[in-house]
Amino acid sequence: MIPLKDDNPTHRLPVLTIALILACVGVFLYQLSLPDDASLGSEVAFTCEYGMVADHTLNGADPSAELSRLAVDGGTVTCQSLNQEHNRFLGLISYQFLHADWLHLLGNMLFLWVFGNNIEDRLGRLRFIPFYLLCGVAAALGQAFVDPSTDVPLIGASGAIAGMLGAYILLFPRAGVWTLVAFVIPLKVPAWLWIGIYFALQFLYLGGSATSAGGGVAYMAHIAGFVAGFVLVRPFATGRDDPPPRRLAPPVAPGRW
Repeated sequence: MIPLKDDNPTHRLPVLTIALILACVGVFLYQLSLPDDASLGSEVAFTCEYGMVADHTLNGADPSAELSRLAVDGGTVTCQSLNQEHNRFLGLISYQFLHADWLHLLGNMLFLWVFGNNIEDRLGRLRFIPFYLLCGVAAALGQAFVDPSTDVPLIGASGAIAGMLGAYILLFPRAGVWTLVAFVIPLKVPAWLWIGIYFALQFLYLGGSATSAGGGVAYMAHIAGFVAGFVLVRPFATGRDDPPPRRLAPPVAPGRW
């Protein structure tokens, strides 16, 4: 199911959601400008440097290691070693802005636009970015703890976006989501059903590949991000009044013939 739009209008322009989309697109265009090999200035090296590598994040870098051994095996990027000066915590944030290919990027940005703008509207601009990034951090840690020794970098915004879905189902369960079913059939589905199916599918596919960087999908990152968004959105929304309902246009008087 591909979300096209929802029927849940925002009360102001979602400038931060747009900014996140532009940031992800900008970083991806920079990735494309890098050499497509395993050199130290390549896209592969950039992915290893700013992706989230679970072994490095949880265990730290080998003090004797340098960013000199990279491998691309069957489309899977692996980082056998990372420079000791690389900030292991920065990767928990920076990985959220990297993507593997155009399909990965455009799919994530579509989800972010459909569901993120309403979360920004509800939380306000001051709280939205910390909430979004924290969901992404939770997603990365969830994936890292289930595969702590991997040297395959985790990249993509989908963990943070899953947090937007977790928040959305709690805040706007009755909103309608226009969905493209089987790539051809447009259908409006209640948000609670659409997101519920999405969440259930993450468990169904949990046995898949470790990370999206290698063509697989980090399903545990989606689950962890979703749970983080569901749990954290109420505390983040504390003190924020519900937006006023939109006024409906007055009925038009029937004309006389």
